[in-house]
Amino acid sequence: MKNLILTIAASVALSATACAQVKVPDAVKSSFNKEYPGTKVKWEKEGANYEAGFEQMGHEMSVIYSSNGTSLEKEMEIKVSELPKVVTDNVMKMHKGAKIKEAAKITKANGEVQYEAEVNGKDMLFTEAGKFIKEAAGD
Repeated sequence: MKNLILTIAASVALSATACAQVKVPDAVKSSFNKEYPGTKVKWEKEGANYEAGFEQMGHEMSVIYSSNGTSLEKEMEIKVSELPKVVTDNVMKMHKGAKIKEAAKITKANGEVQYEAEVNGKDMLFTEAGKFIKEAAGD
C-alpha cells in the first residue's frame, strides 16, 4: 500500500512538472537569442503568445513574442519614483491614499510607451502622457 501511494505521488509530481513546461517554437527562441544572447530566460505562455522573463542590467524584464518570433512588446520594471509625475498624480486621484507597490515601462513594437502601476493588487495602465487606459487584476 505504501509503495502504491509513493508511486501515485511520484506520478502526480511528474505530471505537474510536465504541465508547467512551455514548448517554445524555434522561431521565438531564435528571436530572443539574437536580441539577448547568452541570457538566462524563463518562458511562459501568454494567450497565443510567449513571454520571456529575464534580468538585464539589474532590471526585471519581459518580452512578448508571437508564435512566429515577432517581438510584440517589452516590459521593464522601474522604480516607482521613475514613473512620470502625471501618472503618479492620476493614480492618486483615482485611488486616494493608495501606495504604488511596483511600476513598469512597457514599449510596444511600434515604439508606443505605456506605464504600469500596481495599486491595491491591480495593474493600472497609462499612456506615456499619463492618460488612464485600463485597470486589470495583477499578476
